[in-house]
Order: sequence, then structure tokens, then C-alpha cells
Amino acid sequence: MFRRKSHPHSEQEGEDQPHKVKELRTSLGTPLSGRDLQYCNDACLRRYLEARNWNVEKSKKMLEETLKWRSTFKPEEIRWHEVAIEGETGKAYRANFHDRHGRTVLILRPGMQNTTALDNQMRHLVYLIENAILNLPQDQEQMSWLIDFTGWSLTNNVPIKSARETVNILQNHYPERLAVAFLYNPPRIFEAFWKIVKYFLDPKTMQKVKFVYPKNKDSVELMKSYFDMDNLPTELGGKANLKYDHEEFSRQMAQDDVKAAKFWSFDKHHTETNGYSAPEVAPKTECLAPSVKV
Repeated sequence: MFRRKSHPHSEQEGEDQPHKVKELRTSLGTPLSGRDLQYCNDACLRRYLEARNWNVEKSKKMLEETLKWRSTFKPEEIRWHEVAIEGETGKAYRANFHDRHGRTVLILRPGMQNTTALDNQMRHLVYLIENAILNLPQDQEQMSWLIDFTGWSLTNNVPIKSARETVNILQNHYPERLAVAFLYNPPRIFEAFWKIVKYFLDPKTMQKVKFVYPKNKDSVELMKSYFDMDNLPTELGGKANLKYDHEEFSRQMAQDDVKAAKFWSFDKHHTETNGYSAPEVAPKTECLAPSVKV
């Protein structure tokens, strides 16, 4: 169930939140049905209200745009075999550990880019976001991102168009799902790229982006406050010797696809979990990218 501790609402007094949620639901007009109804539970409406500083009209517009996007993009219907080629190098995957708050962790490695088709890259990213949400514990609604710049250069740089679309999807269609994004050891040449990308970020998202440099003690300590160093890969300053195993990850995603199909079914007995309404309980988190002895 929704807990204030993991999703603070500093912009609005708690006692007024239920009224705002009800007002937003009423403002949508025609009663929702099917997956739209399942998606728009109270926790979901709270996230959209939080993202728009509890302005009902702005939240309504944002939510309606998301419902329109979901009706065409159909993120809940994407299956791993459709996007598996994107993950062959391990450029993005769900980690086998959570942060100190129990959030699901996505590891992104832009230096491992292996494809050029933007549409399928975005489907792959959306699949992983949906999968991260699916695997959240019941008392948590947010995920953490770890972006590893190992191997990143201007020659394999993510195109501005791709970065802009990533930001658009994350902050406009998954509001308040990101808790924090750590950019680990980006090279100096990244600064020019960042000056462009940051203009796509709204203030709320911007505050969640943290730069970490191995030689900067304060930034490393900040990262330690979010993660157990014993869990973090050595590439991210941790102590764990992890190796991405695409075959193993694909097996786990195939299992999660079965869970996702059940999660989005129109079962009559829904319970709220991870900020969605879902049958029964959240899927059990599997161990991904197992440790490798070296």
C-alpha cells in the first residue's frame, strides 16, 4: 500500500490529498475501463498530481496524454523477445539488487550501445521501466537509475534525439517513478552533451540527477547513502564482481513476461501494489546478472 515515507508530497498538505485525487478522477469525465482503469488507481493519480504540484487541471492534461500514449505504444504488451537484441551488450538491464530504500535499480551503460533504430531502443527502455515497476516491493513506487559511462565517447554517443525521447517518456509518462539517477564518472567531453540534455528536464527531474566522480569524496559518500557498496559493481565504485549474462537475463525476462501478462489481466480481484492495481501480489524478484568469481 502507498506509504508517504517512500513518496513524500511536500507540495500539498496530506489531509487535502484525497480530495485532490477524487477531484482529478472526476475531472476525467467518462468512466475509465479496462487497462486504463487498472492503471489509474489512487496511487497513480497522486503521482500525476505531485508531478504538477497538485494542480488538478495540469495533472488531468498530463494523465490524458499518458493514456493516449499508452493506447498506441502499448507498453504492457511489449515482450522480451521483441527487444532482446537491444540488450545483447548489457547496455541496460535490471540489477540483482535494490537500493537502501528497497527500490528497483536499472543500470544503463550508454557506452555499450549496439543498435541504431530509435523506435526499438525506446521500446527496450520502456520494457525495462515497466519491468522495474513490476518488480518493486509493495511498499515502494520508485526506481533508481545507475548510469555507467565506461566506454562512452563521442563516437558512440547517444544521439540528442534519443536522449530527448528518453527524458520525454520518463518524466511525462512515468511521473514520480524515478527516485534518483546517478551519472557515474562521465568524461569531460560529456559536459557539452549535458548542457543540451538538461534543458529537456523539468525542475523536479533535474533535482534527481546526481553526478558521481570516484575522486570526489562528497559525491561518493552521497552514492553510498543510497547503495550498499557490497552490492554495487566494481565499475560503479562498488565491491561486487558482476558480469551481465544475456542468456540468463533473457530467461528471467521470459519468466517476467508471464507475470506481466497476469499482472495486466482483467482479474476481478485486484489489489494495489507498486502504485498499480494488480491481481494477487507483486512478482517475486529474481536474481539477475549473478556475481562472477575473478
